[in-house]
Amino acid sequence: MIKYAEVLYESIVDGTGIRVVAFLQGCPRACEGCHNPELQPAEGGREMDEERFAEQLLKHVSPLHQGITFSGGDPLMQGEALLSVLKIIKGKRPDLSIWVYTGYRFDQVRDMPVMRYIDVLVDGPFILQQRDLTLAFRGSANQRLIDVPFSLREGRVIEIGPVS
Repeated sequence: MIKYAEVLYESIVDGTGIRVVAFLQGCPRACEGCHNPELQPAEGGREMDEERFAEQLLKHVSPLHQGITFSGGDPLMQGEALLSVLKIIKGKRPDLSIWVYTGYRFDQVRDMPVMRYIDVLVDGPFILQQRDLTLAFRGSANQRLIDVPFSLREGRVIEIGPVS
């Protein structure tokens, strides 16, 4: 079972292109200035079977969508459930890009099995003192847009260049 709070079927602010965005429930950090504080409690949200959740997301992907983004909360708190969802999505639609937002740093999560199914990881906790509204797809200057497949192949963090 995966715990989620909400799904947006069209977003242009949670990754490149038009995206479906799933907001998963639960985050241990409680960052000051959190964008989604209501998603922090692990006991909140709704539960759904991983296969049904993946199908629900895919059902709303149109030819105009570039991918699916998982935000939160922190999706990697539900790493095993997210892995199941991503296997289904990538199995049916390998062309879709998968973005995941996490407060963990890449070096903390690089060995998680789910990482093999993520195209872009936005890593690092939100830090209010580093808030920067001019940055694309992130809230504070410490957060990075990481090309996960390339980073795993190279054995080091490879950031995506400037995007708008």
